[in-house]
Amino acid sequence: MKSKRQQKILEIIATNDIETQEELINALKDEGYNATQATVSRDIRQLKLLKLTTGGVYKYVAPKSELENSSKYNHALFSSIIDITYALNNVVIKTTPGLAQAVAAGIDSLNDSDVLGCVAGDDAIILVSKSEEASIRITDKISKIAEN
Repeated sequence: MKSKRQQKILEIIATNDIETQEELINALKDEGYNATQATVSRDIRQLKLLKLTTGGVYKYVAPKSELENSSKYNHALFSSIIDITYALNNVVIKTTPGLAQAVAAGIDSLNDSDVLGCVAGDDAIILVSKSEEASIRITDKISKIAEN
């Protein structure tokens, strides 16, 4: 039941602009799934759903395993990058206010083995890589994605 419900959640957010958990619960109910707020909250966490803003409206989106293959997702996520630079094995990424955590989640979903982890605040991310060479490569990769 859980996997079917989670699959339905992915279908719902792919075809509808869902801004809140309550809207998601109601959409699930319309599809024949009765779920509590706690269950939906757990599903959102397990599915690693992101909340992105489009035109001032926040909505749930599913993370992509390879962001480079999704130009629409890329553009929405990586267009919020204002600056990116590296120092030794750290990469500092500055974003528009409120989007650093979404960008960090997007970077994490790239599954780059050179990325040890990201720490995001409101408008800045510190990415720790395995080496300075990895930081250079990661900086170039993210910069290219952000340019497109």
